[in-house]
Amino acid sequence: LVDTYALLISPFGPSSSQKEWIESSNDLEQAITINLLKKDNQRLRTLLSLQNSFAKERVSAAVIARNSNGWWQQLVINKGVNAGIKKGDPVIGPGGLLGIIESVTFTTSQVRLLTSPGSNIGVWVQRINGHGLLIGMGTNRTKLTFLDKDPKVKPGDLVSTSPASSILPPNLPIGVVQFFDQNALPAPYATVQLIASPEAIDWVQVLKR
Repeated sequence: LVDTYALLISPFGPSSSQKEWIESSNDLEQAITINLLKKDNQRLRTLLSLQNSFAKERVSAAVIARNSNGWWQQLVINKGVNAGIKKGDPVIGPGGLLGIIESVTFTTSQVRLLTSPGSNIGVWVQRINGHGLLIGMGTNRTKLTFLDKDPKVKPGDLVSTSPASSILPPNLPIGVVQFFDQNALPAPYATVQLIASPEAIDWVQVLKR
């Protein structure tokens, strides 16, 4: 029956103008697809280039001093210029990013922690594909603010460095959203618990750029 029906309606198939329109639509779809693939390929190449701009060498260092009046602000490590460390190098601990080298001597470096008041870095929330600003509050947690008025963030969301960052290595884990206030004014915010706990760190690694 299906074959018979197909034979009966075959004379009423698409006209030549309809065929041209269909072919034109197909060509347009293929052109759009190719263009999107080119853009995605370029984006991936850019990300790879950004990742390669950071050297793979990591310098292990011991924490040798903390400021009792600024426990969540900074710490001092026992490596400096002699190990190739420079101001601005990222510092990681077990679990993720801890802070950034703020100053360097020949044998020591001072690390400004992400929890330090005044610290702020651009971050990425992968689940919502959205950017935010991570701000230190002088406690064991940080504050995450958004440009979007309705960011759809949830407790448990992973926060990392931006995949498009040119200042920090992309895709470094930072923390986990603990609390989100959708109704906060002037904008929604979240609190983030760092994965690498500054208060428990005795050894760190500096990512030489």
